[in-house]
Amino acid sequence: MNLTDKTLLITGIGGFIGLRAAEIAIGKGLKVRGLEKDTDLAQKARNLGAEVIIGSVTDSSIAQKACQNVDIVLHTEEIAKEGGSIKEFSQVNIDGTTNIGKAARDAGIKTFVHLSNALVYGFDYKNGVTENEQLVKEKNPYCQTKIEAEKTLQQLNSSRDFGIIIIRAGDVYGPGSIPWTVRPISFMQQKLFAYTNEGKVINHVYVDNLIDAIFLAIEKEQHGEIFNITDGKETSPQEYFTRLAETAGYGAPSSLGKEEIRIFLKLRSQGQKLLRKEPDIYPEAVDFMSRPYAFSIDKARRILNYKPAISLDEGMSRIKESLNNQ
Repeated sequence: MNLTDKTLLITGIGGFIGLRAAEIAIGKGLKVRGLEKDTDLAQKARNLGAEVIIGSVTDSSIAQKACQNVDIVLHTEEIAKEGGSIKEFSQVNIDGTTNIGKAARDAGIKTFVHLSNALVYGFDYKNGVTENEQLVKEKNPYCQTKIEAEKTLQQLNSSRDFGIIIIRAGDVYGPGSIPWTVRPISFMQQKLFAYTNEGKVINHVYVDNLIDAIFLAIEKEQHGEIFNITDGKETSPQEYFTRLAETAGYGAPSSLGKEEIRIFLKLRSQGQKLLRKEPDIYPEAVDFMSRPYAFSIDKARRILNYKPAISLDEGMSRIKESLNNQ
């Protein structure tokens, strides 16, 4: 597919991934429209040159409006916390995905990219897990609803009329990434951070590498296909978080057992709830940090010719530059 003069709709355009995708897409010469429920985040996208509709994929009429005169959809809007109410997750991750998927199909859009997550494989999977592996819901609302969202979209897929591309992203980091950059640095600053010594690998992917893979899949019209996307490195939690601490100007972080961290996070979230605050981190976060193995990106390398361009060194350098500019 030639992307020249194409119009791309990005749901959740004001978020970390959506905003960077908009910036890169505009740089490629695409016309970009966004759907964003937060007015402040919407303004950030407008500042880049995107047209933005205020609203959410949970509103069917808004979803239909957003899809008019669009060629491609990149669906990034989601509830992406480690824990919480299954109802809240389902409304956005399942019902909202269904809304935008049907709206795109009915509007005659040919290409729909769904940003999923490799957490659909669960927390305990075999080494080098591929896109053909059985999905595991675990007892986690994020994992459960991302699996259901994929199933919903696959039912709508028609390679000729309405092509679904599913991207299962690893641990997306970079300036603005809450779970893998912003929050760990904030906890380091407060001397509260520790990584679990029971995890073996961080399946990191720099945000630009992820977006490169998305555009490769669009250009090659890989309708009906699913791709794991990471940086293709087996980086230990110790190495990743030590590098992040050095980047932010802090000493090497300590490590603890999973259950020790879980107890601390449980007490923290309970205290925040008592103060009627939304928890900034849930106890389940420790499971998200305890991956046993790396995901395979062989399919993306083979079919998309995906070559992660931003190394961990370069990614950390960009984070440092961002921190220095704050």
